[in-house]
Amino acid sequence: MSRIQAAVCRQFAEPLKIETLELRTPLANEIEAKLGAVAICHSDIAFAEGLWGGDLPAVYGHEAAGVVTEIGASVRGICVGDHVIITLIRACGHCMSCAAGQPTSCETPQDTSASPLSDQGRKILQQGMACGAFAEKVVVDASQVVQIPTKLPFEVACLLACGVITGIGAVVHSAQLRAGQDVVVIGAGGVGLNAIQGARIAGARRIVAVDRIQQKLQIAQEFGATDFVLAMGSEPWQLARQALGRGADAVFVTVGASVAYETATKYLAPTGKVVMVGMPKAGDFSSYDPGTMASLNQGMIGSKMGNAVIQRDIPWMVDLYQQGRLKLDELISGRWQLEKINEAIADTKSGNARRNVIVFD
Repeated sequence: MSRIQAAVCRQFAEPLKIETLELRTPLANEIEAKLGAVAICHSDIAFAEGLWGGDLPAVYGHEAAGVVTEIGASVRGICVGDHVIITLIRACGHCMSCAAGQPTSCETPQDTSASPLSDQGRKILQQGMACGAFAEKVVVDASQVVQIPTKLPFEVACLLACGVITGIGAVVHSAQLRAGQDVVVIGAGGVGLNAIQGARIAGARRIVAVDRIQQKLQIAQEFGATDFVLAMGSEPWQLARQALGRGADAVFVTVGASVAYETATKYLAPTGKVVMVGMPKAGDFSSYDPGTMASLNQGMIGSKMGNAVIQRDIPWMVDLYQQGRLKLDELISGRWQLEKINEAIADTKSGNARRNVIVFD
């Protein structure tokens, strides 16, 4: 049992509180890791604001990297002292989805009653997204971690746990983009920038970034966008079509806004597809013209965590970064201490941040 500092959500839409918690020792197939860094994702904020439901109290945070400090008796291939990335992708390895190579859709539910976190009154806290990484240490299932080179900085490595694999994976796995195809990315935030550089790596002909903030479009150019649409007019898809000379083969919606989904199909070329990455709040709906989509052989597909297989994709992306082909340092907007997490969240919500990172000593 370890005593740790963590940022606890006890009331939705209220500031997180830094508390001293108890973290139990890892069970058979679990590992304990001392964190070096954890990034703030909009999913953490959505959960903390109650947009997706859930039980409280809870510790959120799911884009982390650190050093393994203890392992369970059944763990193989991971050793104490290893540097690892910690993801929310918890896979049983034997359900139909896992057997089909789709661990992001694992059908075995997490046993939330087995959370390793408890407060000083011995009340169990929910381990948000199977990670609970707004904390000094975590205990997670061994399937959630990937070993990384010791020379890779934790503040860079943690970005690969969610935003990077989600954006790039949406392009290469969900859309299966081919070289020479045209892309529209709606939303040039953290995930959108990674969809843009994923399209660049995959060999897209043109990549149109669409956003409501001019500064974000300027940043998108650094990551590989070739054309830019400031989505303040009534029909921004017309500007995207002018830039492409046609509709897009793939449209990636990377923002959690139903209005973005409402118009996404208008950017498509015949046979094109909308890739649904961003998640609006529970209960939001969008509408489409299914007859037109059917007649043009268009489609829509969900993309949870970019359909990543972390043991395959994260080492590949680390290698791309080491070659200078994948931008990670440029994604970091600010570095914060855990006690400043509410300020970091406020900065993230302002819309100007790419990724804010909490760093630990």
